[in-house]
Amino acid sequence: MSSAAAIEANNQYIDFWNAVLVPKFDRWRHILAGGLHLHSARVFPALPLHAGNSVLDVGCGWGDTAIELARRVGPDGSVVGLDCCGAFLDAGRADAKAAGLTNLTFLEADVQAYPFKPVHDFCFSRFGTQFFENPVAGLRNMRFALKPDGLMTMIVWRARADNPWLTLSKEVLLRYLPPVKEDAATCGPGPFSMTDTEAVTQQLHIAGYRDVRFERIDVEVLVGRDLDEAVAFQLAIGPAGEVYREAGSEAERLHNTLVTALKDELGKFVRPAGVMMNSSSWMVTARNPT
Repeated sequence: MSSAAAIEANNQYIDFWNAVLVPKFDRWRHILAGGLHLHSARVFPALPLHAGNSVLDVGCGWGDTAIELARRVGPDGSVVGLDCCGAFLDAGRADAKAAGLTNLTFLEADVQAYPFKPVHDFCFSRFGTQFFENPVAGLRNMRFALKPDGLMTMIVWRARADNPWLTLSKEVLLRYLPPVKEDAATCGPGPFSMTDTEAVTQQLHIAGYRDVRFERIDVEVLVGRDLDEAVAFQLAIGPAGEVYREAGSEAERLHNTLVTALKDELGKFVRPAGVMMNSSSWMVTARNPT
């Protein structure tokens, strides 16, 4: 793929995020942010951050991780939260202002093309890098933002089989609906593009990093406060939501059948706190050479 074609493809992904996914993510923020936070909460205590550090948060979304990073580095430090979706960043700016943080700024940009300067001690990304159209280019550009010996930490999903909260409902819908066509509009490579540790290690090495390490994180996440909400969430977001959306009128015609089938399957995961399902991620760390 030529550089011009790659830029056009990535712009299409960004447009899809802004036009289709951001409104859905905003609607389901109470579930998504809570589940994603559980993964970063397992990582944050071990991050080697110090007061006064400069940090870049890539794919920061609503900014909750950027806000936590800003608190960690203190008023003498600085954090830049970067995302390609302006609506996400509007929420982040409002939350940062409400928190009284003055060391945090938000930047709407494509991480794969932004002209970074090597001024950051630390680069972080929670479930953002797996959507890079060109992973090596994106990871390399993140490295360009780091000082020599700077650390990059990203959290990415592990294998589909280890993440039934994202995959089980898709399997149910595919009993009734056709698979998504290859030419369907998409948000990019998708949540499971960085499950292979050998492939990701190679990508990081090509991008110029050293000392690549993986650590597994397993967390049970809420997918709905009750069964009705869990079904609605699955039909709107993620792999199942994609199947439902792309099936169009056929999905609408079979809606009641699909809801019944999903309730039968998701009902197995109802707990006192709501519908709880397993999720699993990798914490990946790598350094910029000195």
